[in-house]
Amino acid sequence: MHVIMLSWEYPPRVVGGIARHVEDLAKALVRQGVDVDVITCAHDRANEEEDDEGVKVFRVPFQNPSPPDFITWVLQMNLNLLERGIERAAMGADLVHAHDWVVAYSAKVLKHAFNIPLVGTIHATEYGRNWGLHNDLQRYISNVEWWLGFEAWRVICCSEHMRKELSWIFQLPGDKLCIIPNGVEPSGFAVPPTEDLEAFRSQWAAPDEKMIFYIGRLVHEKGVHVLLDAFSKVLAYRHNTKLVIAGKGPATPYLKERAQVLGIYNRVFFAGFVDDSTRNKLYKCSDVAVVPSLYEPFGITALEAMASGTPVVVSDVGGLGEVIRHGITGMKCYAGNPSSLADNILTLLADERLCDGIRANASGDVRTKFNWDIIAEDTSEVYDEVHREYRASPWAVTRPRWISQVQEVVPLEYSRYLTHDTV
Repeated sequence: MHVIMLSWEYPPRVVGGIARHVEDLAKALVRQGVDVDVITCAHDRANEEEDDEGVKVFRVPFQNPSPPDFITWVLQMNLNLLERGIERAAMGADLVHAHDWVVAYSAKVLKHAFNIPLVGTIHATEYGRNWGLHNDLQRYISNVEWWLGFEAWRVICCSEHMRKELSWIFQLPGDKLCIIPNGVEPSGFAVPPTEDLEAFRSQWAAPDEKMIFYIGRLVHEKGVHVLLDAFSKVLAYRHNTKLVIAGKGPATPYLKERAQVLGIYNRVFFAGFVDDSTRNKLYKCSDVAVVPSLYEPFGITALEAMASGTPVVVSDVGGLGEVIRHGITGMKCYAGNPSSLADNILTLLADERLCDGIRANASGDVRTKFNWDIIAEDTSEVYDEVHREYRASPWAVTRPRWISQVQEVVPLEYSRYLTHDTV
């Protein structure tokens, strides 16, 4: 099966969690025997075309007039994606897989132009991120999310929480929704044995200090302000504790000011953006990792901590509550409750035996439940099911009117893909 995967981010272009998800899923699908093209945005530090462990990656340059706003940028990006998407689809594509609303426009065009089914993965919703829709931009984005769900043959979501959210917000029928969790590749969080972790840790905390670690975007929905309030209580009980916050975002100035107001600024290290190597070493050096989100469809950073062997405290919200088993693979606190978060952090800092058990159980879950090969197998089964239904439908034999004209200019070896009587 030949799948065209559309995503607005793919490493080294990393905006949020979609980049890692698409990369790991695409590579795992290739290992399952699926032919995967990823069409994405260009990046200064990456080639326009690349074979990434079997995944054919096409990075499309953004050669347009400077857009006046984000929505215009999105539309221009989709037009650029189509330049390469049409070329790859004409060579024979069985299915289009769109990741989130940002690429819905180009995915819909490829679906109808080539009469091939569309699968969509909705990673989060505008409604959920903002606790409602409060302006025209948010309503527009939510409408595009609904549109992607409408156009898709199947919609993949990452948790039972997201399944309920999509059913409620967009009224998507139950037989259209599939739950396939996110995964993590443990080898991606390994630290070479030659690394001097003691020397590295000394850059962030003193030898006698416990270290708490957060990594992620600095936006309201990630709950970092709740973590700062909780850390104030942690320091009241364990003054020799350091909090490292890695990441950037629009909330950075507010969070720094909040730390000063709380009188804990000298105990908080705002690290900014960190590369993968630094991230991995920070996980290894930390005593506790924290994911204090107020909204989280899944929470892949919790998996990162589990894969790194770092005990994690998460908010019992969204998919996080499904990933973590309290007291077994991590600790769960009440979302938005600084006191509850602090109590769980203090519990881990005081109980090394509990931490050892959590590390062992978390490692088992990473291997057996959140393994990319298992996830790719489930995804491939969705592709096969969609394609069986497609082949049995009247839509499969509907011939696009433009194909007869294209056959005259497409090389002979590709022309067989331009008719559906061989599907």
